Amino acid sequence: MNQARTAAEVRGLLRESASPEKAAFLPRFFKTGAGEYGDGDRFYGVVVPVCRRIAGAARDLGESDLEELLSSPMHEERTVALLVMADRFERGDENERSRVYRLYRRKLARVNNWDLVDGSAPTIVGGYFEGRDRSQLYRWARSKKLWERRIAMLATYRYIKKGDFKDALAIAQILRDDEEDLIHKAVGWMLREIGNRDREAEERFLRSHHRRMPRTMLRYAIEKFPERLRKAYLNGRPK
Repeated sequence: MNQARTAAEVRGLLRESASPEKAAFLPRFFKTGAGEYGDGDRFYGVVVPVCRRIAGAARDLGESDLEELLSSPMHEERTVALLVMADRFERGDENERSRVYRLYRRKLARVNNWDLVDGSAPTIVGGYFEGRDRSQLYRWARSKKLWERRIAMLATYRYIKKGDFKDALAIAQILRDDEEDLIHKAVGWMLREIGNRDREAEERFLRSHHRRMPRTMLRYAIEKFPERLRKAYLNGRPK
């Protein structure tokens, strides 16, 4: 694939890879109807593996081009921009990481669907707050904005992978009574990831909170448990 050095060239590669059939399907998958969480999002119909290849060809994009892509109404343009930014964050020194994070913060309102959050928050947000005060994560966890709350939860995935569960468990508690299904799934997923590494740490949380957790959150959290234990939690009677 040819290198893409500008936002316009990225847009051209996406158009070359577009699928009308997928473009017709994806608005339903990402809930883009009026009043739904992805209201107004638009699609070329390019699958994620292709977006990743285009991001690889565009890894040297300038900041203004990344900002242009993040401002786009086209979902895949924002996807490519965030993939480039996540890669740049991981490869960069502290100055580069700070630049990536500042751009992310400026365009935070454009990180506005679950896949965009999940593909960027653990790397860029979680990575930025390693070794820093993490109070911003707690402010986002209490935000009225769905995507900011999901960013707060998903940012902790980076710490979970390193055996640090403190912030994940604290933010899971803040979000336990959230009304949004996408938050239920995110919290349950992160609790499951904790359990994959330390079952007892997850169960300490569950024993205190399982009766008040939304059903989807609980199901996600206990998905990998042995069947008898899973049923015990679902029935409200864990040992």
